[in-house]
Amino acid sequence: MSLLIVLAALCFLMVVAYRGHSVILFAPLAALGAVLLTDPALVAPMFTGLFMEKMVGFLKLYFPVFLLGALFGKVIELSGFSRAIVAATIRAVGAQRAMLSIVLVCALLTYGGVSLFVVVFAVYPFAAELFRQGNIPKRLIPGTIALGAFTFTMDALPGTPQIQNIIPTTFFGTNTWAAPWLGTVGGLFILICGLLYLEMRRRAAARTGEGYGDPTTLVNEPARFSGNKLANPMIAVLPLLLVGIVNKLLTLWIPAYYGESTRFVPAVIGNPAPVVQEVSKLTAIWAVEGALLTGIACVLLFAWKPVKASFAEGSKAAISGALLAGMNTASEYGFGAVIAALPGFLVVANALSAIPNPLVNEAITVTALAGITGSASGGMSIALAAMAETFIANAHAAGIPMEVLHRVAAMASGGMDTLPHNGAVITLLAVTGLTHRQAYRDIFAITCIKTLAVFVVIGLYYTFGMV
Repeated sequence: MSLLIVLAALCFLMVVAYRGHSVILFAPLAALGAVLLTDPALVAPMFTGLFMEKMVGFLKLYFPVFLLGALFGKVIELSGFSRAIVAATIRAVGAQRAMLSIVLVCALLTYGGVSLFVVVFAVYPFAAELFRQGNIPKRLIPGTIALGAFTFTMDALPGTPQIQNIIPTTFFGTNTWAAPWLGTVGGLFILICGLLYLEMRRRAAARTGEGYGDPTTLVNEPARFSGNKLANPMIAVLPLLLVGIVNKLLTLWIPAYYGESTRFVPAVIGNPAPVVQEVSKLTAIWAVEGALLTGIACVLLFAWKPVKASFAEGSKAAISGALLAGMNTASEYGFGAVIAALPGFLVVANALSAIPNPLVNEAITVTALAGITGSASGGMSIALAAMAETFIANAHAAGIPMEVLHRVAAMASGGMDTLPHNGAVITLLAVTGLTHRQAYRDIFAITCIKTLAVFVVIGLYYTFGMV
C-alpha cells in the first residue's frame, strides 16, 4: 500500500503537468496528499520541515544561476546577437540543411550559457522560416530544437554551464569539466544518432509529399525572418565564447584563491557565529555566475544602445522567467524530498540499489527519478540527495573516479526527463503552436537516444578506461 501511495502521487503530478497545470501549486498538493494517506499527523511537519526546507535550499544554491542565465539570454536577444548568430550559421551550413542549422544554433546558444527556455523562444522564428523554405513539416521543429538544446550541450559536453552539469559538483566535489572524453564521445553519439533519426523522418515525409503544413491551420506562426541590420557574427559570438572561457578559468582560480573553505563574521556588533563556506562544493556555482556576469557585461559593452532601449521590460521578462523556472524545479525538488521520506519510496530505492554495477545503478536511479518528476535537475537532485553517499562508497570500492560518477549522473538526468509532463517540453510545444499528438513522437525518440547514450558512455569507461 505504501508503494501504491507513492506511485499515485507521482502519477497525479504527471497528469496535472500534462494537462498544463503549474507544478508550483500541485507539487506540494501531491506530496502532502501522499503524506496524508500515509500518516495524517505528519502533514504540517513535513510541509514546513521538509518540503519548504528543500525547496528553499535549492533556490539558495541555484536561483542566481537561473537568474543570470535568463538575463544573459535576454540581453543576447535584445542586442540582436542571437539573430546574427542564427543568420551566420544558416549562411555557413545552408538553408537546405535546416535541421543541422537549427541544431547547431541551439547547441551554440545552450553551450554558451543561454537558458534552454530562452533558446526555444529565440530559435523558433528562424526554425520556422528555414523549415518553410525547405518544405519540411513543421511538426519536426520541436524534435530538432530538443536535440540541439535539451541533450548533448545540456549535460554531456564538458564545461557546459547548464544547471544539470553543475548539480553533481556539489555532491562529488568535481567541476563542470569532469570526464571530458566520456562527455565528448557521448555528446557526439547523441548528435549523430539524433541527426540521422531526424533526417530519416524528413525523407519519409518528403516521400509522401507532406510539406510544411497548411497555413490556414498552423498556430503561432512567426513573422518571416528579414535578415536586415544584423551585428557582426564575430562580435555576436564573443559573449558566448567568454562565458565558456571565464567559466573554465574561474573553475581553476577560485579554489586556488580561497582554499578548502572560507569564513567570515557577518556583523561587527554582538557575537555572531562565523559563516563558513565549503569552497569545493561551491566552486562550480561561483564560476558559472562569474562567467555569466562577464558575458552580460560583454553584450552591454558592444550593444549598449539597442539593449538600453528595451532593457527595463526585457529584464522584467527575464526575471519572471527565471523565477518560474527556478520555482518549478525547486517545487519538484521539495516534492521529491517528501516522497523520498515516505515508506513507499524505500521500496523503490531498495529495488534500484539491488542493481550490482555502481554506474548502471546510478544511471538507472537518476534517469528514473528524472522521468518521474519530469525534470532533469529536479530528478538528479533528488537522487543524489538521497543516495550520493551510497554511489560514492560503491565507486570507491570499485575504483571508479568521481569524475565518471559526475558525467554519468549528469547525462542520465537528461535521459528520460523529457516525458510529456516535462516543463521544457510543454513550453516548446506551446511556443511552436503544436500539440503532444502532433510532435511529441520525435521528442520521445530523441529522449530514447539520450538515454541510450548514458549506457554507451558506461560501456566505453569499462572497455577502454576512458575518462
